This record gives sequence, C-alpha cells and structure tokens, in this order.
Amino acid sequence: MTSIPKTQFDDLSLVRQGKVRDIFDTGDSLLMVTTDRLSAFDVVLPDIIPDKGKVLNQISVFWFKQMETIVKNHIITTDVNEYPKEYQQHSKALDRRSMLVKKAEPLTIECIVRGYITGSGWKSYQKEGHVCGIKLPEGLKESDKLEKPLFTPSTKAEIGDHDINISFDEAVKIIGLEMAEKLKNLSLALYNKGAELALSKGIIIADTKFEFGILDGEIILIDEI
Repeated sequence: MTSIPKTQFDDLSLVRQGKVRDIFDTGDSLLMVTTDRLSAFDVVLPDIIPDKGKVLNQISVFWFKQMETIVKNHIITTDVNEYPKEYQQHSKALDRRSMLVKKAEPLTIECIVRGYITGSGWKSYQKEGHVCGIKLPEGLKESDKLEKPLFTPSTKAEIGDHDINISFDEAVKIIGLEMAEKLKNLSLALYNKGAELALSKGIIIADTKFEFGILDGEIILIDEI
C-alpha cells in the first residue's frame, strides 16, 4: 500500500485543493487526483488511510459508467498513458487515483436525494417535521425507508464550512425553475438506478449527492459519485 496525503507535483499547475481531491489545470482539461486524506463532517482530519484515494476514485469511475445511460459525465480518460506528457512522468502516483476530465461550469447547488430518513434529514424531521420544506408523515423512526425518494438540495460550502439544506423553491431562486426541475428529475433517476443496483448486491444507499455542470449548453455529471 502507498499513502498520498497530498500531491507534490511542483512542475504542475495546482488550481484547487479540496478536502480530499487535488485539481490540476492541464490547459484544455482538468486532472482530478484523489488523495488519502480523511474528511468527515466537513473537516479534514489529521489521519490518512493508505490507498483510500484509489478506492474512492474507482468507485466514482464505476458509478459514472453506470449512469451514462441517464446523463453524460465529465470523464475523458482514467488511463494515465493517455494523460498529457508532463503528467505521465507521475504515472505511478496517479495510477488508479486520478481522472482527466472536461472543464464544465459547475452549477451552484448540490443535489441530494434521500431514500431513507437519516443524517441531517432525520435531525430536521425531528425538529420541524419536514426535510427541506417537504412535509413528512408523523411517527417515522430514524433510518425508516421513505415512501418515495426526496430531492433535497443544498448550498455548496467552502472547506471548513457546512453545506446548508435548502428547499426546492430556494434552489429555484439560485438556478432558475427550468434548471431546478431538470436537476431534480436527473437526480431522482440517478438515485433510483443506483439504489436498485446496490440493493441487488445487498447494499442500501440511504442517500447520496450529485453535482452537475454545464458544458456546451448541456448538463453533465461532474465531481464524484
């Protein structure tokens, strides 16, 4: 196993360091590198998990491929031999933990779908009886399966800050009604397909997050799954 808590490519153009991913500008595209940093509750923890980045990256690649029948994604290639030449010299560090992606304009909300009442959704339900403005039946217990999956968007926070759950109407104010409707429908379709596939393997996806961007006027799936 190898550990990469932080990329150290001084000859390359680092444009953003997220909680877990480091992003490099290759000119016409971006290179996303998944490190072994550990993040929880919007905080980067001091511990690292060897090869965690490789696992996370491969999970995203798997799900991006599964969802191509619903929406296109930003992946160009994950084969380091197809990366720009200046990046290939770092092939050992990049192998299986990186992806070369298209440059898209990120949309400014995160698209969360909940199939079960848990996490921040459970806290909101306990306090107010609803999640992101969606009224739910009384008497639900933590981790109960919902009658149907809910689209519950949130804001995108900077590192160290917390995303804020918002209602659909608040999402409309940020990105407009037409775009909000499209993202809602896409997110629910993606969740339903993913949840069905996972359940066939004995795995429950309680909730998940999608991020979208615009490329050449078209909505595509970006970041990670």
